[in-house]
Amino acid sequence: MKGIATKISRTLIPGSILVCADNSGAKTLMIINKLGKGHHHNRLASAGIGDIVSASVKTGSTSYIKKKVKAVIIRQKSPIRRANGIRVRFEDNAAILVNDVNLAIGTEVKGAMAREIVERYVKLAGIASRVI
Repeated sequence: MKGIATKISRTLIPGSILVCADNSGAKTLMIINKLGKGHHHNRLASAGIGDIVSASVKTGSTSYIKKKVKAVIIRQKSPIRRANGIRVRFEDNAAILVNDVNLAIGTEVKGAMAREIVERYVKLAGIASRVI
């Protein structure tokens, strides 16, 4: 996995609600845990833009409700600081569903996607409607 050259404040903890920004059938997700390294002893594993989380589908089509899925976070409300000094913040916390090899399940993304996602996961850039 490729590194990101920005300072990302990881503010999404287990229990945070995300909007599912793709057309896979899920509407809202709740974070269960962050996948991979990144937690400390006696501290919740926090996630930010570009992190893969395991989530539970709260609302959406009946084939997804109460199912455990993998998702990549593409937007967060808390600002992120890029290397050129610009701070970027979005209106909502959003994620898209991915499969086991980190390819998107849906075919298009509603709304903007952070540029850091495109740098790390090149295959997800093909379904993005806007990259900021």
